[in-house]
Amino acid sequence: MSTPYPRVGIGVILVNAQGQVLLGKRKGSHAPYWSIAGGHLELGESFEAAAIREVAEETGFIIHHPQVVAVSNNLETWRESGLHYVSVTLLAKVDGEPELREPDKCEGWCWCDPDHLPEPHFDASRQAIASWRAGQ
Repeated sequence: MSTPYPRVGIGVILVNAQGQVLLGKRKGSHAPYWSIAGGHLELGESFEAAAIREVAEETGFIIHHPQVVAVSNNLETWRESGLHYVSVTLLAKVDGEPELREPDKCEGWCWCDPDHLPEPHFDASRQAIASWRAGQ
């Protein structure tokens, strides 16, 4: 479904002590793509508050002080689906294992090597991880 204007997506790169990133295999919207946790920025919400909310809703992790690490213009998604997103990506470190809190939207979570991402990979997630890795 196309919109007459870009929407704002929020993505969160969650990193464990081993340097792996958490990825979920999406269902429904954005299926069958792999992606970092995330969703939409709500009206009046800061990027950090959106990241904290989305991560808790999707994984059960409670994150503190996420940091913005990338902004991307997701034209690949627009060409594929007619949905144009500008995505803001934040980074947070976590310990433990994620919960599958939204099984209608995600098949499951797994820890992955950021240099060997599973495919197919969602445009915004791929761009975010590449930007973060380039800045490390």
